[in-house]
Amino acid sequence: MNNLTIRQAVIDDAATILRFVTELAIYEKAEHEVLATEQTIKETVFASQGHVNALICELNGEPIGMAIYFFNYSTWLAKPGLYLEDLYITEAKRGLGAGKLLLKRLANIAVTQGCGRFEWSCLDWNTPARDFYESIGAVAQTEWVGYRMSGQTLSTFAQ
Repeated sequence: MNNLTIRQAVIDDAATILRFVTELAIYEKAEHEVLATEQTIKETVFASQGHVNALICELNGEPIGMAIYFFNYSTWLAKPGLYLEDLYITEAKRGLGAGKLLLKRLANIAVTQGCGRFEWSCLDWNTPARDFYESIGAVAQTEWVGYRMSGQTLSTFAQ
């Protein structure tokens, strides 16, 4: 029998988190964009004044996936929200219910923390993920267009 469990990540999970981040980037065809290291994960995800949280999903004690999340704020609702930055289950362990279990835990955290929303983004070409999210009742927010500034553009604009 499969024993799936979810636990809060600890600093000793930094290498595991980096492995999952890298696997996710490979899946998203963006491995070259990963600048994270084990040390930077330790310094950010596990910072004493940090704003990032991580969950680890284990199968029979073996890490098979993760969720990285943080809290944001909705001015319209005047409530916090939970934003899921990354959800990842290692490819060989998909289909066992780990992703759904992580999402349920995150939804529980959102409700417990009084959040008005639980949100995340998904690449438009990732049909398996989009189908899964819709199967659990999530609704795509197609009227919103995401914008991003990074790297030299961000530095130049900040001046």
